Amino acid sequence: MAVLHRITSAVFGLLLAISVSVVPGSAQQPTLTIDVTGGVIEPVPFAIPSFIAENAASSAIANKITRVIAEDLLSTGLFREIAKAAHISGVSNFNAPVQFADWRAINSQALIVGAVNASGNRLTVKFRLFDVFAQAPMGDGVQLSGSLDNWRRIAHKVADAVYSRLTGETGYFDSKIVFVSEAGPKNDRRKRLAIMDHDGAGLAYLTNDDALVLSPRFSPNNREILYTSYETGVPRVYQMNVDTLQRRVFTNLPGMGFAPRFSPDGRKIVMSISERGNTDIYAVDSQSGRRTRLTSGPAIDTSPSFSPDGKQIVFESDRGGSQQLYILSAKGGDAKRISFGNGRYATPVWSPRGDLIAFTKIAGNRFHIGVMRVDGTQERLLTASFIDEAPTWSPNGRVLMFFRVSSGANGAPQIYSIDITGRNLHRISTPNFASDPAWSGLLK
Repeated sequence: MAVLHRITSAVFGLLLAISVSVVPGSAQQPTLTIDVTGGVIEPVPFAIPSFIAENAASSAIANKITRVIAEDLLSTGLFREIAKAAHISGVSNFNAPVQFADWRAINSQALIVGAVNASGNRLTVKFRLFDVFAQAPMGDGVQLSGSLDNWRRIAHKVADAVYSRLTGETGYFDSKIVFVSEAGPKNDRRKRLAIMDHDGAGLAYLTNDDALVLSPRFSPNNREILYTSYETGVPRVYQMNVDTLQRRVFTNLPGMGFAPRFSPDGRKIVMSISERGNTDIYAVDSQSGRRTRLTSGPAIDTSPSFSPDGKQIVFESDRGGSQQLYILSAKGGDAKRISFGNGRYATPVWSPRGDLIAFTKIAGNRFHIGVMRVDGTQERLLTASFIDEAPTWSPNGRVLMFFRVSSGANGAPQIYSIDITGRNLHRISTPNFASDPAWSGLLK
């Protein structure tokens, strides 16, 4: 595990501090905004000239940062980049007046101007966003500083700021995905935990492939991961620190443990425990390991997920004869069924906004990723495939990731993302097969 620790520590420069400050200059309220809740959206054209390299050492990294910002925005489906070959004006000085007529002539509605200064292991990036047609800046300029190793994080933070100013929504680019990386033939698949940026970059492995692993989930502070492992021969719940890779196993729990997930405050863990033929949901104190049984009976109760306020839990159960979704108090008690459509429902997860529940639905020999209101109304299916499973929410509750398995003898899982409106389905590139993604919150 020592080698894994060295690899991951380099990646987890992600937890190092990045300082943010305001670049002096005039600003006004934006007039260019995007309604991300509508049905059909015409992508907003934007221009992003290569960020200015303020010294010779900054040239290569400036170009890389520019491309990461552009790719982040393009990945949303809300924006369209105007190719550099179409630019009439260049930007050679960060403080020079913008030639708005030149950008308006190529129909750019938003303009992103930036500069990069790399000195030793220190990196400073500053940017301004302009509404081209209003001929005005959208908010103050921003300057971010951090280590050179953290250049991708800084680029993601710039993209988050641009996204936020243009949509009014919190961004989600400065985040991580933990997932199960799979390799080998279908009948002998090797699995290990892996972690990457939201866009698939910066991949690192957290475990080896000696034992089957399932259901990784982040803690609220993004520093701990829960998962299930078969390394002792039976499924046990483990907790891992992503900085040190130190682990603890919940050995005091009876039977077999599955589908663990943290409470919003990180003090409790909710999971399924299977013992003597019964599978029920338990709340476990994350420090002491003391457990409280929340459901009971002959049904299979599993895949619990807390509401953002920690007061309720959504889960799946076959207590009514087939897999359906139920909600109960985080203290236990009677559960209320919320799914009533045709088919079976599984893997529910509560939106960080608190307004929606995402789920897997199996109906008509097809799998779907869908969302519904917390009372079960307004169900919408976003995908349809041979197998689509295990949705996970972006930090802002606007995008879902899940994994898809193609049909056929060689079918293998890959991670996809989709907007909650059902637009912009695309695959996240990973070097191996990938399943069971879990999205972190925004990094600090």
